[in-house]
Amino acid sequence: MRKIKILLVDDQVLFINSLKGVLEVKDSEIEVAGVCYNGREAVDFIHENNVDIVLMDVKMPEMDGVEATKIIVQEKPDINIIMLTTFDEDEYVHNALKEGARGYLLKDMLPKELIFAIRNVHNGMMSISPRIITRSMTQDKSDSIPAWYREMNSKELKILELITHGYDNNEIAREVNLARQTVKNYVSLIYEKMEVRDRMQAMRICIDLKLFE
Repeated sequence: MRKIKILLVDDQVLFINSLKGVLEVKDSEIEVAGVCYNGREAVDFIHENNVDIVLMDVKMPEMDGVEATKIIVQEKPDINIIMLTTFDEDEYVHNALKEGARGYLLKDMLPKELIFAIRNVHNGMMSISPRIITRSMTQDKSDSIPAWYREMNSKELKILELITHGYDNNEIAREVNLARQTVKNYVSLIYEKMEVRDRMQAMRICIDLKLFE
């Protein structure tokens, strides 16, 4: 089977080279064809090489990821670009998708989730971080969204979603690839932010607000 050829683009040298190793170890059908450290290098690389997917950061020196996406999509529309970044602001998401990105993902996701997203995009689908989708769906009714929800990070929201769906701590630990004690600590922080005493109260609030439907 032909491998999925990927170009990685990020100005964080340690992150991008670590990601290269993770992808190639976790999935034998993925080949990292190159690593670039800004949008300009990515555009130059694409001029000389063919890849299937570009994993692209948003903020980089010389040329940012959105501008590089625009150029690459215009020149080689068959290449699928996925933004992989820490920035989840609406402006970045909107501009990247407008310029032709096929995905917008956040760096705090698990390797298996990233690989799943890469395969989805390679098969013609789009892939957007659940946190971004949730915010997009709820922004028109923001008055009903409690402050604690906006203050939680993506890991806390994922654990709260699993709590809402009835997972216990052991099941959550397996799902998010964390130690059981770490999950227990996260759960305590979630309860504190929500100002609830136990699992049932947290579940009831989330169900009533329809946060994870």
